[in-house]
Amino acid sequence: MTGTVIKSTGSWYLVRDAATRELHRCRLRGRFKIKGLKVSNPLAVGDTVTFESETQPAEGAAVITAIAPRRNYIVRRSVHKTAHANIVGANLDQALLVVTLVSPATSFGFIDRFLVTAEAYHIPVQLIFNKADLYDDDTRAYQAEIAGMYASLGYPGVLCAAATGEGVADVAALLAEKTSLLSGHSGVGKSTLINALVPDLDLKTAEISQFSDKGVHTTTFAEMLEIVPGTYLIDTPGIKELGLVDIKPAELAGYFPEMRALLNQCRYHNCQHTHEPGCAVREAVDTGKIALPRYDSYLSMLAGEDNRK
Repeated sequence: MTGTVIKSTGSWYLVRDAATRELHRCRLRGRFKIKGLKVSNPLAVGDTVTFESETQPAEGAAVITAIAPRRNYIVRRSVHKTAHANIVGANLDQALLVVTLVSPATSFGFIDRFLVTAEAYHIPVQLIFNKADLYDDDTRAYQAEIAGMYASLGYPGVLCAAATGEGVADVAALLAEKTSLLSGHSGVGKSTLINALVPDLDLKTAEISQFSDKGVHTTTFAEMLEIVPGTYLIDTPGIKELGLVDIKPAELAGYFPEMRALLNQCRYHNCQHTHEPGCAVREAVDTGKIALPRYDSYLSMLAGEDNRK
């Protein structure tokens, strides 16, 4: 049997059968390793797996025997094992990053780290600027400026207020017939947004959260929600910081679209765009063609700094 992992607690997995759409409580057989990547979670929500019923089932469980190759995934550095990574979601059509300019404000560093991670695996990103109901006129003008900067780089944005319903229909339109990952800092309003998108969510999640004995609609673990048939949203726990994984310093600029276009114009082929003479990237920063916050994010990532500020 084959199916899709729709929830993971780290030791047990909930798998939706591809043929019957029935849900199966599964465990993992043996150890799974991903070549070239140390991960704390061998399976992630969105993975396609092969599973079979156990000969002596425990509590009706099945066993996962194989994982299909992933076409992409979002990965972050593990908060528990510093040398390991944690796969947030796999086999995605797009990622939606919920950000806020107030209560709490999301840093450029966090946004740009997420975008770089998505670029590394060719995952389109939409920025969801939430809590618009808390914006004054100046904040709305600033949001439009920031959204315009990112849109010019290929990252469209939607302004919404999940608490009041403003812009929720625009977010819903982005999700149609796709598998989307929803991510962001804790407190940016992901759960409020999901409840606005799916008013009957409590009923749906109550049925699939029984296997882990967790409360209804907990975000302790990633979970794939079916908005309507054919439209899936992977809800993820809030992320405090997003460390880059498996991206070499020499490759980093290539994951910034505005820098990537200039890489063959630098005087030196191995230019890191920090101090070298004849650097086309630094010249673009000086002339305003590359936004200073983006360049600052690049320097911070190059230095291996975190993004909690």
